[in-house]
Amino acid sequence: MSGLGTRAIVEINQVANQFQSSIVIKVGKRFIDVKSILGLSITLFSNEVYHLEIHGPDEAEAKLAMEELFIKHGLPLSGV
Repeated sequence: MSGLGTRAIVEINQVANQFQSSIVIKVGKRFIDVKSILGLSITLFSNEVYHLEIHGPDEAEAKLAMEELFIKHGLPLSGV
């Protein structure tokens, strides 16, 4: 994995862990907890389109932060 890929995974994970909401990405038929660095490292950069599912008390803020990070790192999101 490239340095850029590792930085993206760590940054996404760190930002996700700042929120109380559940943050999950759907990739194909799989659901991955974005707060799990292992899940992210296995899933991200598989050249698929990701779908964010966020639920909780701060979901609006979490959604905005996650969308910005995915766009920043060139990771395609559906519905953005």
